[in-house]
Parts: sequence; structure tokens; C-alpha cells
Amino acid sequence: MGLELSTGGMLHSQAIREERLQKKLGVKGFRLPPVRDPSTDKDAERSLVAVRFPSWLQCPHCDRIGPEDCWAEAPGHAGRWCTSCTQKAPGQDKVFAIPVRFVMACEAGHLDEFPWHTWVGHTEVCKSRRGFLKLTSERPGLAGLMLSCPDCKSRRSMDGIFSADTWQRFPDCRGKRPWLAASNESCTRKARAVQRGASNLYFPVVESALSIPPWSDRLQEALGVQWDPIVETHPEDRAGFIKMLARGTLAPALKELALTPEMLALEIERRLSAHDAIETTDLRLEEYRQLTGGVAAQGLDREFEIRPQSVPAFIASLFSRLVKVVRLREVRAVRGFTRIQPPGDPESPDIARLSVRKDLDWLPAIEVRGEGIFLEFDPAAVSAWESHPDVRRRASTINTQWLSEWHERHGAGSSPLRAITPRFLLIHTFAHALMRQLTLECGYSSTALRERLYVGQADAAMAGVLIYTATTDDDGTLGGLQRQGDPERMKRTIIAALHAQTWCSSDPLCIEDMMAPEDGLSLAACHSCVMAPETSCEEFNRFLDRATLVGTPSQPELGFFRPVLDRAAE
Repeated sequence: MGLELSTGGMLHSQAIREERLQKKLGVKGFRLPPVRDPSTDKDAERSLVAVRFPSWLQCPHCDRIGPEDCWAEAPGHAGRWCTSCTQKAPGQDKVFAIPVRFVMACEAGHLDEFPWHTWVGHTEVCKSRRGFLKLTSERPGLAGLMLSCPDCKSRRSMDGIFSADTWQRFPDCRGKRPWLAASNESCTRKARAVQRGASNLYFPVVESALSIPPWSDRLQEALGVQWDPIVETHPEDRAGFIKMLARGTLAPALKELALTPEMLALEIERRLSAHDAIETTDLRLEEYRQLTGGVAAQGLDREFEIRPQSVPAFIASLFSRLVKVVRLREVRAVRGFTRIQPPGDPESPDIARLSVRKDLDWLPAIEVRGEGIFLEFDPAAVSAWESHPDVRRRASTINTQWLSEWHERHGAGSSPLRAITPRFLLIHTFAHALMRQLTLECGYSSTALRERLYVGQADAAMAGVLIYTATTDDDGTLGGLQRQGDPERMKRTIIAALHAQTWCSSDPLCIEDMMAPEDGLSLAACHSCVMAPETSCEEFNRFLDRATLVGTPSQPELGFFRPVLDRAAE
């Protein structure tokens, strides 16, 4: 399936806004996924333009595979079926063909059909170079999955199709982009075979922002499509324009906001002035200041409410702030995607575009509301711990591998925008440990919790983590998570989370880094101890090391939380 962004723009009824994110991404707003309403939209089923991919299909009964034009179809219907198998079972439902298992993809984001006819290796006299083939499972594994031609009897197993070396002998990627109504691109990469449903076939590049004061009120939501005409009016004429609209289309919004036209004009001027001061280099720095700065400001039905709590004395030497986030709103916008490898960096050249239009003034996004718990690490404690030579060595091991992978993908002349530091490993791994424990105590599923990391040094010094629910269903607002932010509950949760990390069912292999993923971007981490669902992790389960939390058997001092664990054991 593919999607091309339409041109409805911000006049669409499902348009949403988040000023800080808009300024960073250079758009006027965002659009929610379309929702069909048969009572008002007769053509809702055509609101998304889609194409079939892969176009090669397989009959589940006779195992034949072939392109879509080889199968029977009914005009106006997407389904294709096998006439041979359908005729053999008269009176039964049609035997529909299903998409084949394998496709081709490259790291530049292109997507293509698997070269079935090339792979099977027809004889020179074969006349079926464009017709049906057969894909039959004769024994376990890829070696037992046989591709054959019924005409020339050529046969070849699918063994080795996932090896990058296999495709070095094949031509370069053809630059296919089936999700766009555009011509192919030139590409010098080598495409690789990927399973159609594999997780590495699509990694979304998501930019997100929390709605924080002064952007967390309902002003723009209430104004809706009137917002753009108002702000685009000349400043000298804006107050008069608002008064004119107040007699008609703007009246319901003014009533909802309990504002007069004069008050609305002042509020809009204040907002436009604040817009100019938005710092887009790192949106999280402003959020961090709000979360660590005290009580949220008062305003119009705000989407952001926090309640600072006292830090329990038992962990006060390691944490400086504990905050209940009673209410939050997050906007997540998709601005592209990668294939084969996660993006790793927001400026990666491998990010594929969503649209052929360069002047598109909106991006697809979702808007979610939830609750959470924010913890700020004590800056002095973190600084003292990350200066330990062996701690720095462990982080350097991962950072070196990270640089090596980056240079392999993008060339030695480029470098990622960030480095993997001890601080980052500590906060990220702690976030995973805390999420795993919270799912046991607050009633939320593991996929309902997400991490938001606040890590920075020098002028943008940050050391905090927000664990929050941000789901589009009822899981987001049940209240169970922020309730766990009570000081005594938080103390018990943190101690339990740390105790759980002292032992893994894969130890001693895990703690000795022998269970680390093959990419070398984590050390003491596996699915039995610290890894989380991919929907919960910002880093695709990379850059983890539980030794930074609890130490190793030979070097317990590597663990930032070792003093807490030792006191808890007394």
C-alpha cells in the first residue's frame, strides 16, 4: 500500500496545530488520519489514494505466484483470485491470491518487487519469463522454500536471499517509489530482500512536541479555520477584522473561550510575539524548563498541568525533582521514513520523502493526550559518576561503533549530530527499567507507556526522563500512572526497578556483554532484562547498558544507583 499526501491543506476539518513543532518543521499545521463519516462524506472511502504493493501475488492453494494482471478480477474491486483453484471447488467462495512474502528495499528508502524470474534462472528456450512461477515449501527454512518454473523446470531455493553479499552481483537499485505518483529516482545503492512484514522495512522519522505554555490552551483549536485568515491580516487591521468576524462565524468561538473581540485581539498579539521567540534547535529544552520550573501557568483550559512532589529522602542524593504530569498533550508528526536501518539522526540523508511536493504546508500527525511522571537526576551526582574512567570507556565503546556504522552508511566525511555519552546511556536505560516496573504496578500495558528523554550538556544541560502514557485510546487517561508519582510509591517503584536489573535470566552472559545485539550499539542489554516494546522506545532499543544502573559483578562502582541498592540491602 502507498500514500500520497493530498492538497486539502489546513482548511481540512481534521487539521491540528502545535506552534513549536510547526516552526521547527516549517509547516503551517498538521492533519490527523482521515475518519470515515458515512452520514456526511459519501466519498470517504476515496480519501486516501492507495496502490497495490507488492503487485506479485500467490495462491494459497496451488502455490503459484505471478503479477496482478495474471489473476482474475472484478471491475471496481481490489481482490484478485485464482481461477484454476476456484473452478476446482464449485459452489465455494473464490480462492483469493495474497501478497508474496518477499520484496526488495534499499537504504535510500526505495521499494521494488522481488526479481522472481531473474532468481529462478530460466533456460534460454523458456517461454514463461513473464508468467506464473511456483513457490513451494518442501522442508523447513529458506533452503526448503523452492522457486520453480512450470515450463522450463528451472528450480532454485530461496536460501541466501537475506544476505547483503547475495545482491552485490545484481544491478543497482532501480529507485522505485510506489507510494508516490512520481518517476523513479537514480540510485547507486544495492537493494536487498526483505520480508514483506519485517520491522526493518519501515522506520518512521517522527518529530514530536508537548504542548506547553503559552501554547497549551485551546485558543487555536477553538478558532479552527479562522486562525490563518486572522494572523495573516495586517496588524493594523487585525482588531477590526476580528470585530467583523465576531458578528458571524467567530461568534461561537468567542463564546466558548469567554473572550470579547478586544480580548481575543490582545491574546493573538501576545501569541504572535511569543512565536518569534520559539527556539527550534532543541524543542525539549523548553519542555525541560517547564517541567523543572514549578507549577504550570494559568490560562484558557490548558492541556498541560504538573504537580511537583517532594523527592523521597532515600533517593534524594540521586534525584533533584519528582513531578506528576497530570495532563499533557503531544503531537507526533511523520516527516519521512527510512528502510533497512533506523534513521539514527534527524538529518540523515537516507530519509525518504512522503510527498513529491516540496511546497506542502502540512504533515500527517496524530494528537494524543495522557499523563506521566517526570524525574530529574541530580546534576552534581550525574557529573561525578560520568567522570569515572571505566564508565566513559563503556560509553566510548558504543559511540565508536555508532560512528563506524554512520560512516559506513554515509561516508567518512559526515558525522552524526550527537554522540553517545555516559549520561545518555544512564538515562535511557533507567527509563526502560522504570517503564518495565510501572507496567507491573500501575495497570497499563507495556505498549501504552513511552519514554521522553531529556539529555544535554554544556549550554543545554539536561538530565531527566518523562515516562508517560500517550495513546489514542482510553489507556492514555486512566489516572493510574500519575498516581504512582506519589513520593512513597515512587521510592518503592524505583527500588524495585533497580533490584530487577541486578539479575537477568540470561546472566552471566548478559551482564558480561555477551548477549549484546550484533550491531554493537548496546552492551549489557537483552529482551529478558531491559529492552522495551519498540513503540515505547525512542531509539529502537539501541544505546542501552544496565551496567550503568547497577554495575557489573567485577565493577559494582560502575552503577549510578549502586549506593541506593547497597542502602536498600542493609
